[in-house]
Amino acid sequence: MTPQAAHAAAPQTPILLRETVGSIRVLTLNRPAARNSLSEAMIAELHAALRDIHDDSEVRALVIAANGPAFSAGHDMKELTARRTDADRGRAYFAHIMTACSAMMQAIVQLPKPVVAAVQGIATAAGCQLVASCDLAVASEAATFATPGVDIGLFCSTPMVALSRNVPRKQTMEMLLTGEPVPATTARDIGLINRVVAAGTERDAAITLAQKVALKSAYTIKLGKAAFYRQAEMSLADAYRYAAEVMTENMMARDAEEGIGAFIEKREPKWQDR
Repeated sequence: MTPQAAHAAAPQTPILLRETVGSIRVLTLNRPAARNSLSEAMIAELHAALRDIHDDSEVRALVIAANGPAFSAGHDMKELTARRTDADRGRAYFAHIMTACSAMMQAIVQLPKPVVAAVQGIATAAGCQLVASCDLAVASEAATFATPGVDIGLFCSTPMVALSRNVPRKQTMEMLLTGEPVPATTARDIGLINRVVAAGTERDAAITLAQKVALKSAYTIKLGKAAFYRQAEMSLADAYRYAAEVMTENMMARDAEEGIGAFIEKREPKWQDR
């Protein structure tokens, strides 16, 4: 076999690793040499994995982690730049990538299960957007976060959507306008992440956090997560009206009846996820 044929026959390393830990699915970005940039293929792999577990009752929570020194450096700029030679200078391809990435981020929010980011290193631009799109986030004390698009003449407009829904306005604007990295402790203080842990323990800490939520009624978590994001876009009066409807529906659920009964009777509830 020629060296070229041997190379062609060699199995490709998956860019997204899938693992199951009990009832927790772990997705690991696996392009360390490319700083886990969100290439077209990576976006597609993540979106496909989210679709796979959407209705999988065996999976009760999801952790998104990464291999290598960077969590994710955002969009693959080499891949995008290569399309500058297209007849339209890449406009159609850029629109395709931004739309695909936005759909994948929304799929995280729309997943009826909690999603926890485990951030071991730098998360920049769309990588920061990925963290902000997750419901919860645990980060290594060595992690940093940034939206540095302004440094290369490209304002982080799509990362801004997720970032501004997690972080107060002034802090969001400072990140977007200066592009300067924010350390993990500051990211926690401004609400971008939940917890800072010792370097090397962030994956296990994220799984532990996911497992805590996985012990709850899956029906209740599904209902509550959807309600949380929907009410956040409403006026105060509309949010209360909607939340009252959700509470009423929730009270009629079998798991609410069981959970309240277990609380009154001082015993552990037995969920049926309905």
